[in-house]
Amino acid sequence: MTDFVHLRLHTEFSLVDGLVRIKPLVARVAELGMPAVAVTDLCNFYGLIKFRKAAFAAGVQPIFGVDLRVMEADDPDRAYPLCLLAMNQVGYHNLTLLISRAYTEGQHLGVPYVKKAWLEEAADGVIALSAGAAGDVGQALLGEKEALAVERARYWMALYPQRFYLELHRTGREGDETHLHAAVGLAQALQCPVVATNDVRFLAADEFEAHEARVCIREGRTLDDPRRARHYTEEQYLRSPEEMVELFADIPEALANSVEIARRCNVVLELGKPYLPDYPVPEGLSVDEFFRQQSHEGLDKRLRLLFDASAADFAQQQQRYRERLEFELETIIQMGFTGYFLIVMDFIRWAKGNDIPVGPGRGSGAGSLVAYALEITDLDPLAYDLLFERFLNPERVSMPDFDVDFCMEKRDRVIDYVADTYGREAVSQIITFGTLAAKAVVRDVARVQGKSYGLADKLSKMIPFEVGMTLAKALEQEEPLREFLQQDSQAQEIWDMAEQLEGVVRNVGKHAGGVVIAPSKLTDFSPLYCDDSGSGLVTQFDKGRRRGRGAGEVRLPRPAHAHDHRLGGEDDQYRARARRGTAARHHADSAGRRAHL
Repeated sequence: MTDFVHLRLHTEFSLVDGLVRIKPLVARVAELGMPAVAVTDLCNFYGLIKFRKAAFAAGVQPIFGVDLRVMEADDPDRAYPLCLLAMNQVGYHNLTLLISRAYTEGQHLGVPYVKKAWLEEAADGVIALSAGAAGDVGQALLGEKEALAVERARYWMALYPQRFYLELHRTGREGDETHLHAAVGLAQALQCPVVATNDVRFLAADEFEAHEARVCIREGRTLDDPRRARHYTEEQYLRSPEEMVELFADIPEALANSVEIARRCNVVLELGKPYLPDYPVPEGLSVDEFFRQQSHEGLDKRLRLLFDASAADFAQQQQRYRERLEFELETIIQMGFTGYFLIVMDFIRWAKGNDIPVGPGRGSGAGSLVAYALEITDLDPLAYDLLFERFLNPERVSMPDFDVDFCMEKRDRVIDYVADTYGREAVSQIITFGTLAAKAVVRDVARVQGKSYGLADKLSKMIPFEVGMTLAKALEQEEPLREFLQQDSQAQEIWDMAEQLEGVVRNVGKHAGGVVIAPSKLTDFSPLYCDDSGSGLVTQFDKGRRRGRGAGEVRLPRPAHAHDHRLGGEDDQYRARARRGTAARHHADSAGRRAHL
């Protein structure tokens, strides 16, 4: 194993600082031969799932951690950073609880804090790093208050027995070296282990200026503002193990402990498994039995509206619909999505019964006869030869996804109903992340560089207003822009830095329509975020996007009975059905857009 592992690192998801992007981070760690790396963003797990996936893809062990602001005696003016790393599932869950509580109960002027009492309730399975000179022990040492430093260190050592480390830095910041020598002396006196970190904020040393610009954009200041605090140095990059060994050659145990901590951290996350809340059913019936009952009763109502019961072919038509219904029911029950259909049925019926306009349904969900029978959709899939397999297919297991349109002015009432029904602690909306897009990043960079508004405005307007536009794309297709950059050195300075910052996460928001319903407390599955008023509760994990289907593209999977080697017969019938289904979906989507409320 390598001689060093990075245990303290902020990515772009820290929002206030950090220029590290997840995929380049993992790639660089793998390139340097390090087997593990920790991400310890500031009071959030925003990038955790992305980090986990990227790390496993690259063969790197992900270590999940967080930097928290710990209040001293309920006083936000006396708050110090503390870095916590999850050792196991218990520790991961405790960090999730602490992060969530910091937002829901601990915000002051929009900044989330935790209290020591909360840490005491959630200390199991967690390793703590002292945060170097900035931590409470470090500040006492720098203030030459040895007794206070001993008291604080002993508190943390008792709270995290054999799991608290005095953190050492050599990043060129004021107080680093003074703190290091004092901390080593304290560690020897108390028999407390030390660990070296580089408190990473960017991948390469030459990204320091771009990182400073990112900080200034957040703070609303300019780079040359004499009043702004300089908290970072160009040395806070992802140093190689060799560089760290050279830097801490006099304290080799601080390097060895970074590897030992990495060995102690082993969190296994279960991804991709759906957890559905229990839908209340009448006594004496199982969920599946109630689901079948509701589906058949709903189909009875639909058939009475679709066909004349006295017609000669009514029995034949009814059999056709019953066979399709049974096929869908078996598939849904087999895949374990009974509860999902019942929950969606419930809040749509409630909305329709409470004067809240609901769209007829669109997307692949319109291909489900069960959804039609349960009044989730209002489009008869058999009339248009719509395929259920496009919505749910046992050979490609994925969560079903109904696109439901509610009246914009009344949809919050539906969300409130769901929260009241399943519990306020089990329902929230979903987070989204705003990024520095092409036009905006040019203006922001120009401002922090102190360039004129006119220059920023001119440069920004030369970037085409187009969805998905990037700086590279604009430069490629706009000849006047290339000429302008060649002629104006200040514009080129803006452009060069903007290219480094483009796409960096800038802020968080709320998904317009996504709602999460958990079978227990949301914190059993995701950390939470909310604004400083305590409202706007959202999960910190954003909505994962399905891969493989581009915008405007219609892809129809083959039914289970169709085989690739057949050139005629069923294949020809399938292609004909597909063409009719495509036309019907276009019709259904158009109807959905017209009814979008």
